[in-house]
Amino acid sequence: QVQLVESGGGLVQPGRSLTLSCAASGFDVSAYVMSWYRQLPGKARELVARLLNNSDRRIYTDSAKGRFTISRDAAKNTVTLQMNNLTPDDTGVYYCNTGPTWGQGTQVTVSS
Repeated sequence: QVQLVESGGGLVQPGRSLTLSCAASGFDVSAYVMSWYRQLPGKARELVARLLNNSDRRIYTDSAKGRFTISRDAAKNTVTLQMNNLTPDDTGVYYCNTGPTWGQGTQVTVSS
């Protein structure tokens, strides 16, 4: 059974960092495109970062460029999203995704 479980969300002050983790089961994260999405309050879910399969090519949206890094740990079968210099505009629910499969989401709140 294909499953994604996110962790690592929480409350953080502006300017600080947070690392989200996505634990995958039922498939090999190296063989599939892995993405992080987020849903900001009152807005539609949007792509944040994408890691292509069988390569190190990464795609970032403008809001993530220079601040966020998506990476994969094949040994642990996880995908992480390192987020730096967070702002209140980054507050929302972050989801891990591959194809039609979504995790349950993890809340990130950036506030002083």
